[in-house]
Amino acid sequence: MSSRLMRTKSLSRLLMDTDVEGRRLRKVLSAWDLTAIGIGCIIGVGIFVLPGVQAAHNAGPGIVLSFAIAAAACACSAFCYAELAAMIPVSGSAYTYGYATLGEFPAWVIGWDLILEYMVAAILVSTGWSAYFVNLLNMTLGGGADLLPRVWTASPWDPNPGLINLPAVLIVLFITWLLVRGIKESSRVNLAIVVLKVSVILFFILATAWHVNPANWRPFMPFGFSGVMTAAAIVFLAYVGFDAVSTTAEEARNPQRDLPRGIMASLLIATVLYIAVAAIMTGVVPYSQLGVADPIALVLNTLHMPWASALISVGALAGITSVLLVLLMGQPRILFAMSRDGLLPPGLSRVHPRYGTPHLTTLGTGLIVAIAAAVTPINVSSELCSIGTLFAFCIVCGGVIVLRRSRPEIHRPFQVPGGPWLSLCLGAALLAAVAFLPIHAPRVLEGALFAEGAPAWFTWLFKGALLAVLAILYAVFRNQPLPLTGIILCLYLMASLPASAWVRFLIWLLLGLALYGAYGFRHSFLNGETASGA
Repeated sequence: MSSRLMRTKSLSRLLMDTDVEGRRLRKVLSAWDLTAIGIGCIIGVGIFVLPGVQAAHNAGPGIVLSFAIAAAACACSAFCYAELAAMIPVSGSAYTYGYATLGEFPAWVIGWDLILEYMVAAILVSTGWSAYFVNLLNMTLGGGADLLPRVWTASPWDPNPGLINLPAVLIVLFITWLLVRGIKESSRVNLAIVVLKVSVILFFILATAWHVNPANWRPFMPFGFSGVMTAAAIVFLAYVGFDAVSTTAEEARNPQRDLPRGIMASLLIATVLYIAVAAIMTGVVPYSQLGVADPIALVLNTLHMPWASALISVGALAGITSVLLVLLMGQPRILFAMSRDGLLPPGLSRVHPRYGTPHLTTLGTGLIVAIAAAVTPINVSSELCSIGTLFAFCIVCGGVIVLRRSRPEIHRPFQVPGGPWLSLCLGAALLAAVAFLPIHAPRVLEGALFAEGAPAWFTWLFKGALLAVLAILYAVFRNQPLPLTGIILCLYLMASLPASAWVRFLIWLLLGLALYGAYGFRHSFLNGETASGA
């Protein structure tokens, strides 16, 4: 049984399955489309809030370093996605990469995890879109008064309850209809929204850059370098979204060339915009004043530009819309890939004969998200999305290491940079961070062993053990330092999440194991075949 659980799907079989009549997706996406998909999912309304809040509470003007460090850390995983996406241009993202490198059971686990990640994220984003849309409508047309009755704009479980969150339902259904109509049409709409969103951000940068007072950047790190690193750990998840590019790999015209470009370009553009907005916010207004719910409005009011708030609100709404569109685009393609492998009912892998889209999984995803968004309160925690995303990153980084060792002869159109010198630099940086920064034992360990937090001796013991393990790992995997660093950083961030997030995550995985045992294991298309190599 263990051999059946860990059987992998060969690259040739993965590519062959993409050319089956009735299950063939249209290859229409260019590098520009893929880049826009990445930017659309990475940059949301957080770009107007996160820099100011983290500057006020953790990093000060050094928030620009926090975003740079977080981007560099995220790039470790992005490089791994780029290598596997170019080598395995198949829908499914981390699920498919796990099937090719680690085996069927790990692939099912990560696929089930991605279902949770995308579904919960889409529900939360749609409810956030509704709140932002209603607020913008009230401010621009209602003079601050409620234009829509609360009964139609709030969940029954909101602090101020309603009957149904109708705007959230309608936006999900509209995007679902658009996605069924075609990937090219959806991509064009996403590109237009991304252009609008980036234009608004550039307007803010250009309109306010002239008013920067360099004196506000001093002191640069008022909370010390540890504060900068604390903020970096928090803003790390602001870069999540580049992985959505790989879900559309099968629909790229030139995947070997364009997928790495789309993944890396979207991360680079997002980094530049995040750093620019953070630098301007802290340069115009003293960092200590930015810890408010809407720091962008504070900046504009300080410059006597309240008229620009409406434009920024439009850009923020566009940002949320593109995030939701990409989430609802990615989820069906993961289900499509799992169905095509026999782990889910085969009907889910049918392609619309006219539009060339996975219409059944798209419709199913849209309906489930719409129903959940109708009754989900706006303040639901997003920690389930975080732990699912970080787990997926670990699998992809691990897949690169495994495939490099098991199949070094395979042609790789794009390769993750590596080598002993890079390993030495990254290992030294992490060792220094552990040794000299106030890094504490993860919250999961503290909560499990000590009711009131870990004592000092345990923290030092933990740091000493961590130093020894890191030194050994970077010596053993000296030729794959970036994937190793990606795994370490993601595991650390996962361990920093509260125990409640882990409990919910493990419950979801147990449900997935039951479904795999009842259906996926019995109906896998690899049944009857010998376990293949990667």
